[in-house]
Amino acid sequence: MITDMTDDSPHTGDITSLPIFDTTPRPDEPGNPARHAARRSPREILSAFPTSTTPPPPPVPVEAPPTTPLLPPTVETLHAAQPAAPAHDNGPGFGWDMVRIFRIRAAERLSTQITNADKLTDAQRRARGHQIIQDLVNEDASERTLRGEPSLSIEDREAFAKAVYDALFGLGRLQPYIDDDDVENVEVYGADQVVVERSNGRLDFMPPAADSVAELNEFLQFLATRGGARERSFSEASPELHLNLHGGYRMAAVGWISHTTVITIRRHRLVDIDLDDLVQRDTLTPDMARFLIAAVKAKRSVLVAGGQGFGKTTLIRALANAIDPLEKLGTIETEYELLLHKMPERHRRIIAWEARPGSGERQADGSRAGEVTLDQLVFGALRQNLDRMIVGEVRGKEVLPMFKAMQSGAGSLSTTHAHSARAAIERLVTCAMEAGSHVTEEFAYRQIAEHIDIIVHLNRRDVRTADGTYRRRYIDEIVAVEPGEHGRPALTDVFTDNGGGQVTRGAIPPQWIDDLIEHGYDPTGFQAGARA
Repeated sequence: MITDMTDDSPHTGDITSLPIFDTTPRPDEPGNPARHAARRSPREILSAFPTSTTPPPPPVPVEAPPTTPLLPPTVETLHAAQPAAPAHDNGPGFGWDMVRIFRIRAAERLSTQITNADKLTDAQRRARGHQIIQDLVNEDASERTLRGEPSLSIEDREAFAKAVYDALFGLGRLQPYIDDDDVENVEVYGADQVVVERSNGRLDFMPPAADSVAELNEFLQFLATRGGARERSFSEASPELHLNLHGGYRMAAVGWISHTTVITIRRHRLVDIDLDDLVQRDTLTPDMARFLIAAVKAKRSVLVAGGQGFGKTTLIRALANAIDPLEKLGTIETEYELLLHKMPERHRRIIAWEARPGSGERQADGSRAGEVTLDQLVFGALRQNLDRMIVGEVRGKEVLPMFKAMQSGAGSLSTTHAHSARAAIERLVTCAMEAGSHVTEEFAYRQIAEHIDIIVHLNRRDVRTADGTYRRRYIDEIVAVEPGEHGRPALTDVFTDNGGGQVTRGAIPPQWIDDLIEHGYDPTGFQAGARA
């Protein structure tokens, strides 16, 4: 089913106008001054919520609740509505309309309990919110008992409380997929279906995560404005949304300019990882790992290339974890993805920068209000006395900030999309020329030849089997880059892998040998044509 975006999509970019924050009492709801006197604005309510997708604390035992009514008799019972298309099994006795009602109740009560002066951590806020949700569910159950109405079982009550918690602090109906360690990617196609990709490459087709595209857009607008200092927007004026969610998830969403709203959530499954770990995962051979570790320690600049989902970011993390913990690092990214600053035991001196897309209409110079570009971040980073600067993924003209980072000092790391090591060079040239006519092809080639030392290319092989899919991500090329004739890069194959486990050594540039030996690599027996 193709959903009509014109009919279903909301036409407001202001999250405070969304119905999930409508705190106006309904005509059939008895007035209660105690409930409404202390309410704060929706933005103040949002400021109390962390962006964490961490699972809630252990459930609080269901106790005998107070007898003060929470919901008036006119509100539908929890048994009244079944989920129209649940994304997961959270009990047979409640529907998503009631999850929404209780989320609003919990938001209101939390806002009255947490003042601006409270200095609560995210974990403390989540714990407070979890207790409030349990109280609301227990109070409602007690009221129904007094009225002689049926209520949920204890098991269903706990499942319902978790669904409310996920809607308030997590990713709502998608949260169970995020909690599953075997899930690598989640794709949402409007109100039609959810596709879950497992770590072995298997695809599972699941029910929709929303009853309409309008509901899905509201969900995304809620997530966008929940980001605190990194608040984003999602609207017809800003139809693309990129977020890094707490817990190691990267979300990209698009609406209005696509046939329906589409969400892709990628999970950073391997964060605290090193090259030895990747050897165990058959990503590279021990000899390749020893070579790359020595190259990183010798401050050779490395570019990692490969397709989407091939493990480029994971490899960059592993390479970065070979850097001396006392070196001062700077990471510059469009969205936090490397997460090196989350590992203080590996990187004791680190500054992580994240670009800001800005908001509103574009100004005369093409920028948006509040926008901070990668180029601006690199300029500021040059004043921080860094030992190394790492620029994340290069997808376009941000290659120029990468060149600047490489000019400022050796040992940079970066990634790009390309189907081979040699194609990565052409990709960078194309990206550089996107910056404008002032960047010539000769300039781009010269920058690559002078500032990139090694290109590592990742490949992926999926083998379909009767019981699922075996997925192998592996390094199939390690290439040395040196300045050649007319300023063009000259390439030397150091390692190649045919994909069947047969790795061939090529050659190491002679002028690198002493440096690599000094940093722990033994090139004995490393001759052209030798087997690794």
